[in-house]
Amino acid sequence: MQVPGSHAIVIGAGMGGLIAARMLAQHYARVTILERDVLPMRAEPRKGVPHGRHAHGLLARGREALEELFPGLTEGLIEAGAVSIDTLADSRWFSHGVYFANATSGLRSILLSRPLLETHVRRRLLAHGGVSIRENAAVRRLTAAGGRVTGIELATGEAIEAHLVVDTSGRHSHSADWLVGLGYEKPAEETVGVRISYTTRILRRRPDHLGGKAIALIGAEAPSWRFGVAVAMEDDRWIVTQGGYFDDRPGEGENGFLEFARTLAAPEIADLLAVAEPLTQATNFAFPASRRWRYERLKHFPAGYLVFGDALCSFNPIYGQGMTTAALEGLALGRCLQAGGQSLAQRFFAKAAPIIDIPWQIAAGSDLRHPQLAHLQTSMGRFMNWYIGRVHRAAATDPVVGRAFLQVTNLISPPTKLFAPATMSRVVMGALAAKGSRRCACGHDGAPGGGATTMHAGGQTRR
Repeated sequence: MQVPGSHAIVIGAGMGGLIAARMLAQHYARVTILERDVLPMRAEPRKGVPHGRHAHGLLARGREALEELFPGLTEGLIEAGAVSIDTLADSRWFSHGVYFANATSGLRSILLSRPLLETHVRRRLLAHGGVSIRENAAVRRLTAAGGRVTGIELATGEAIEAHLVVDTSGRHSHSADWLVGLGYEKPAEETVGVRISYTTRILRRRPDHLGGKAIALIGAEAPSWRFGVAVAMEDDRWIVTQGGYFDDRPGEGENGFLEFARTLAAPEIADLLAVAEPLTQATNFAFPASRRWRYERLKHFPAGYLVFGDALCSFNPIYGQGMTTAALEGLALGRCLQAGGQSLAQRFFAKAAPIIDIPWQIAAGSDLRHPQLAHLQTSMGRFMNWYIGRVHRAAATDPVVGRAFLQVTNLISPPTKLFAPATMSRVVMGALAAKGSRRCACGHDGAPGGGATTMHAGGQTRR
C-alpha cells in the first residue's frame, strides 16, 4: 500500500536498482532512480556496467524470481531472441575431469546478453508508473538528521529529499564510508582475493556448433586453473569468455584467444573458435576480489537507508550468482516492506544474509581450491571440495546426481540436498564405478562409456 507523498531514492540503475525499485513502487508514491550513466535506448553495453560486455548467467532460480517480479518477462525475452534451455540436457559441462551426463533436468534457464535483460527489465519497470530514472546523476553523499537518512546530495551540490534511500550502486559502493561520515560503525568485510581476469569475443552461431548444445562450460582445473564458457544468445550469436586466476587471461590478437582456449581442460571452446566467424574484437575484464559487507552485524544503523545487491555482496562473476541473488533479495525486500514497522533495515539485512550465505559458500569454496588460496581453506571446506569432486565423478554417468548438483548451484535446492541419503548413495556408487575406469596421466577419472575427453594442458586424449 502506497503512502501519499512518499518518496524513495534508488542509487544505481543496474539490475539491483531495477529490482529494488520494483518492490518500492508498491509502497512509495514516487521512486527516483539516480544513475550516473546515460542509458542506451537499445540493448547494448554501457560505461557504468563494463561487465555487461562479457558472458552472464541467469540461474534457474533467478529466472523464476524475476518472473515473480515481472510477470511475462521470460516469454518476452524469448520473443526478443533469448535462448530457452534445459540446464542439463542442452549443455556441455566439464569439471573435475569429467563431463556431466546429459539428461532432462526440468531446470529451465534462458541465455541472453546482460544488456538485453537489463533493457527489458527497465522497460517493464517504467511501464508500472510512479518510477522515474534520472541520468547523469552521481551521488556525492547522504544527508541525515536525528538518526535518519533524509536524502542525498548530488555531485552538482543539489540536494534531494526522500523517506528512504537504497544503495544499489554495486561493488564500488560508498555506503561503508558514508556511514562512518555520519558517525556509524563501518561494517565488517570478508574478502577472497581471486584476481580473476578474462577476455570475451562474440561469434556467429550456427545450429551445428557444439553438436547442437547451447552452452559449453569448462571449469578451472589444475595445473593451469583456466576456465572458459561459450553461451548462446540473441541474434544467433555466441558470447565466449575465458580467463584465469591471478591476472591470467588470453594474449592479444586472434592467435592469443585461440591458443588460450587450447590450454583449457576440454576442447569445446577451441573447436568452436576454429570454425565460428568472429563478430567482435576481444574485450578484457578484471575482478580483484569477492567482497561481502556484514551490515546485518551492525548494532546501529540509520533509519531511512538500505544497502542492496552487489553493494551488500560482490560475488566472483564467473559463477553467475549476482543477478539471481539480487532477485531473491528483491522478493525478501517486498516481504519486509509489506510487514511495515520501524526496523526495515534490520529486518531486510537479517533476511538477506541467509540468501547470500549459500552462493557465497559455493563460490568461495570453489575458489579456495586454487593453490594460492588454499591456505584460507578450513578443514570443512577441504572436505566439501573433496565431496563435490566425487559428486562430479558420479554425475558423469548418473544424471540424477548431475540434476541434484545443478539444483543446488542454481539456488533451487539447499546444499543439504547433496547429502540426502538418496543422493549420497548414488555418489558412492559413482565413486566405486570410477575406480574401474581408465585414468589419464594427470589423475582425472574418465566417464566410462560416455565418450568423455580428458584434457592435459596443451593437448587432448579422446576415448
